[in-house]
Amino acid sequence: MESRITVITLGVDDLEASLRFYRDELGFATPGIVGEGIEHGAVVFIDLQPGLRLALWPRSSIAHDTGLPLGTASSTELTLGHNVDAKDEVDAIMEVARSARATIVKEAGTTSWGGYSGYFRDPDGHLWEIVWNPEWSG
Repeated sequence: MESRITVITLGVDDLEASLRFYRDELGFATPGIVGEGIEHGAVVFIDLQPGLRLALWPRSSIAHDTGLPLGTASSTELTLGHNVDAKDEVDAIMEVARSARATIVKEAGTTSWGGYSGYFRDPDGHLWEIVWNPEWSG
C-alpha cells in the first residue's frame, strides 16, 4: 500500500446544510450533491488540491456501507489542518469561519511550539485547525 490519501470523508448529519456551509459560506468549489438517485449514494465532493478530495457523506450512509452501528459524533476524533503561509492569514480565515457561523472553539493565538493557530467546528462538529507553522513557511 502506498502512503497517500486521495479522499477524506466527513460524516455529516444534514448533507444539504453541510453543502451550504462549505460551498456558500466558506467558498469551496463543488458541483453539489451527486448520487441522489442511489440509495445511500448522495454525496458531495470538493476538490482540495491535485489528487485530494473532501467528501461529505451522511453518517447514516457510512454506517450502512460499513455495517457498523451509527454512533455518536465526536469532535475530538479528527482534526483537519489548513496550513497557511503567514500568521495574519490565520486571523483572516478565522473571520471567514466566524462569518459562516462556524463555532469558534479556540481563538487564534500563539502555540506552545512557536506557531499560530485557531480552531473552528463545522455544522457537524468537525474540527478545523487554521495554522501557521514558521518551520513550513517558504
